[in-house]
Amino acid sequence: MTEIQQSSRKSRLDDRPVAHRIGLVALSTDHTSEVDYARMLAPRGIGVYVNRIPYANPVTPATLAAMEPDLAQGAALILPDESLDAVIYGCTSASVVIGEAAVQAAIWRGKPGTPVVTPISATLAGLRAIGAGRISVLTPYSVETSTPMARLFEAEGFSVDRFTCLGMDDDRAMARIAPDEIVAFARDAAAKTSDALFVSCTAVRAAGIIDVIEAATGVPALSSNYAAAWNVLRLLNDQGAAASGHLMTLPLGG
Repeated sequence: MTEIQQSSRKSRLDDRPVAHRIGLVALSTDHTSEVDYARMLAPRGIGVYVNRIPYANPVTPATLAAMEPDLAQGAALILPDESLDAVIYGCTSASVVIGEAAVQAAIWRGKPGTPVVTPISATLAGLRAIGAGRISVLTPYSVETSTPMARLFEAEGFSVDRFTCLGMDDDRAMARIAPDEIVAFARDAAAKTSDALFVSCTAVRAAGIIDVIEAATGVPALSSNYAAAWNVLRLLNDQGAAASGHLMTLPLGG
């Protein structure tokens, strides 16, 4: 039998395997967020650590709000007892329905004091960094699910020139909208009077084609995962660009 020896040499341990680490609380049905953040953030030395929480379609205000009780445990189980540089909650419409303050409070119960980034908070910051006052919005949701978002943008002081929704209620189908179709929908959704276009939903695969959307619409464009990645970079004092597009050239705060 092979003799097994235990080394007498003690290993030196690094504080962290990567320079920065963020948590992602993703939906159980999500196809897109992990792929987007791995592509945009991991090459910049940011580890993305994911935990999924229960979610059941259809996408309605009621099913979105039902995720709130799981947020604390979802965050707590990401590298338990270790600190994170930020936690992203990976659902745009639920962040609107639940509310930013409630999302932060829930995640802080799992990861006290950790900066919380939601797609909608990142989008609001991104629109202000761009200097947009008039916006167009494209969502894959139903009118019922889109309405709270329209009201939020108006309450935050933005003039919504055009708000287009696709009437979908399954986030797994939203993840399957072909990229060229996203560009076509974006072209139709962008009003000529708008300063920027927001393509909502962490499931929609828009983050990797923001430059194509901008070329097609003629205005700066943001998507949920794209804005959140930008927000995380700036929180970590990384002023570089994780993807193409106008917002990635700007600092947090304009």
